[in-house]
Amino acid sequence: MKIIILSHPLFFGSKSMPRFANYLSEGMQKLGHSVEIVRPKPYFCKLPVKGSAKKWLGYLDQYVIFSLSLFFKTQFNKDKNLYILSDQALGIWAPIIANKAHVVHCHDFLALKSAKGLITANPVGSTGKIYQKIIYKGFSKAENFISVSKNTMLELEDLLPKKPQISTYVYNGLNSLFEIGNQITARENLSKFLNAPMANGYFLHVGGNQFYKNRIGLIKIYNYWREISTLKLPLLLIGTAPDERTKKEYANSKYKNDIIFSSGLTDDMVKQAYQGASVFVFPSLAEGFGWPIAEAMACGCPVVTTDSAPMNEVGGEAAIYIENVNNFDNLDLYAQSASETIESFFLKGEEELNNVKQKGIENALRFNSTKTISEINDIYTKAYNLKHGQHENS
Repeated sequence: MKIIILSHPLFFGSKSMPRFANYLSEGMQKLGHSVEIVRPKPYFCKLPVKGSAKKWLGYLDQYVIFSLSLFFKTQFNKDKNLYILSDQALGIWAPIIANKAHVVHCHDFLALKSAKGLITANPVGSTGKIYQKIIYKGFSKAENFISVSKNTMLELEDLLPKKPQISTYVYNGLNSLFEIGNQITARENLSKFLNAPMANGYFLHVGGNQFYKNRIGLIKIYNYWREISTLKLPLLLIGTAPDERTKKEYANSKYKNDIIFSSGLTDDMVKQAYQGASVFVFPSLAEGFGWPIAEAMACGCPVVTTDSAPMNEVGGEAAIYIENVNNFDNLDLYAQSASETIESFFLKGEEELNNVKQKGIENALRFNSTKTISEINDIYTKAYNLKHGQHENS
């Protein structure tokens, strides 16, 4: 089977989605398929401009130049290829490949739901609403979908105007990098790298400044926990440098000297951060999948996360759950309740703590990368056969 994967451009600096496209490509090639990743190239974006003008020129490359190129390459091409839209956010291209064998990968609908006014914590301007409407109209023309979680699949089916030909979900596959390690060694290495005292353990969070990552809530949870606990563990936040709102919450914390932000860590150092953490706290409001939950568990780190889908899909029976934020006016009450749950965890006996870790390790085995690729391949083959016939799938 010849597979054409449509991916995000590299000139916007996106890393996670191009990485996902590469993951699909490598997996499908190992199964014997011929694979090509196709993405917009910079033309207008090369012009010597800065700021928002450069972004809009990039949109011209992505949505005008590339769309025209893709149209002519597909509509006048009689080759029986399978076209993969690696992210539903690239939905503007879906109508171009809708009459071909195709599959659309769906990651999350947070931006679309925000544009529809369904997520009040993330207001969207008029331009953003138009943009999301175009994306939605685009991917709605497709017929075959793979979502990263059951929750995302159900959201997709609720959004679509008609029942799709294929709609299923396949959990993301974990990078084999994430594994159990020596906790003491990991803490020593992290202490040296950060020049901070991490030897006795620490709270860990991995994520960015997106509203749904709930960094503000995380810092509030930590503040309340410090008030009730005899432990004095620092809080380490790995990911994007804090935005202004997060900086403000940090500056107002009584325990700011024990709150550490770290950006640009290597994958190996992130792995060691998981391995050395006393607890991984992931109070997200929403996710498409929730990679860090599985990563932390694979490294033997206990996980505290939100009792909402898909976080509880990924965490299964192995995670410790806190309530979601239903009312941002009561963020302090939420943080206080969550801190008590975390303190109850720390008061468990050693045998019970080890049991929590072992449950997490076993749960993470569900997200086997080889299994993920195999399941995706089966769906790709089905979509291809529905269009071209079963005797032409090789």
